[in-house]
Amino acid sequence: DKVIQRASSNKVTHLLTICTTLDSFEKIKLIINKYKNVYGTFGIHPHEAKNFTEVDSKYISEIKKGNNKIIGIGETGLDYYYNHSDEKTQKKSFINHIQAASELDIPIIVHSRNAEKDTYEILESEKKNSNLKVLIHCFTGSENFAKKLLNIDCYISVSGIITFSNSDELAQTVSTIPTENLLVETDSPYLSPVPY
Repeated sequence: DKVIQRASSNKVTHLLTICTTLDSFEKIKLIINKYKNVYGTFGIHPHEAKNFTEVDSKYISEIKKGNNKIIGIGETGLDYYYNHSDEKTQKKSFINHIQAASELDIPIIVHSRNAEKDTYEILESEKKNSNLKVLIHCFTGSENFAKKLLNIDCYISVSGIITFSNSDELAQTVSTIPTENLLVETDSPYLSPVPY
């Protein structure tokens, strides 16, 4: 309640709460039903892919049945930095999420860490035959990766990381992204901009 009240007093009109596990989806449904200006997503973070590899039809049909406050699929993607789930399992989960987003015609929110090549190849391949809308969440990648993502019409979101003292290269990369493809996110409560 306090977070919503504080956001409102600072003229934040809408919020998005991102799903990373099945348990978090249950909590998200309670939150979005309580607050008219909060929306949610459904997805399994790549760290959790080993526990739940597929977006099964139960969840797709639940979203199709009219929960119009579930406005995206994700967070999903690939994380080879921590490798909490093996690469093969992460790829399978990622592709399954992409297919669900295509079926539901809602955007996919993609996490990519130390996995630029595979992330791009999967997105490029899956976008060929669909109208998939892609948001790259909390972008920290290379300029080359950004250019490739823009070539397949992705949106790129950045967080407070671009203000960190060791992020000069990232700030330079972000400056090359067209504003119509660029979003800003809090990733709250993580990644606050300096000096907060």
